[in-house]
Amino acid sequence: MTDLVLSLDVTDRASAITIVAACAGEVDAIKVGYPLVLGAGLGIARDLAGFDLPLIADFKVADIPNTNTLICDQVFEAGFSAVIAQAFPGPDSVTACVKSAHAHGGECYVVAEMSHPGALTFFSEGVPEEICRLVVETGADGIIAPATRPARIRALRDLIGERKILSPGVGAQGGDPAEVAPLVDGMIVGRAIYGAPDPVVAARAYAPYRR
Repeated sequence: MTDLVLSLDVTDRASAITIVAACAGEVDAIKVGYPLVLGAGLGIARDLAGFDLPLIADFKVADIPNTNTLICDQVFEAGFSAVIAQAFPGPDSVTACVKSAHAHGGECYVVAEMSHPGALTFFSEGVPEEICRLVVETGADGIIAPATRPARIRALRDLIGERKILSPGVGAQGGDPAEVAPLVDGMIVGRAIYGAPDPVVAARAYAPYRR
């Protein structure tokens, strides 16, 4: 099944709740990043809990193992279902995130590549492949891979097997849902939904690609 993950990059609590209340029946999970948490506080997870949708903390956690553990424990205790981490601090730091996630019954995803053009500056020349090997080594639940470059999703899938792939870049960044949906476990869509005149109609347009 390909889930539709709403990337909720608004900055205030009222807007977030209004959008989720409208779109809850059209999406499968909510991704919350720093813009909303800095604007509304970590308690936004409790505010959104009533919609009964998995909440993904897109904090791209990237610190020493002890600090990663402290961050992730707070994330899961607040009510999130999953956390996104960076790989570049190394396997011990990723392992800390994975252990915290699994101790709380949650999931940990690792960024293998990002969807914007500038990401290729460093996410290139075999680096994403090394990240995928680290994901397997640490027992992480999956990766983040770019909908803007479907060929890269295919290549990275070969390295992680049945682990999940969540893919940002559908919508405003130009990723084609028809091409991406068969390759991934979750399409992440943000501005194309929450920035639309009618977010419900915009979210519903992705229904044919959910399977």
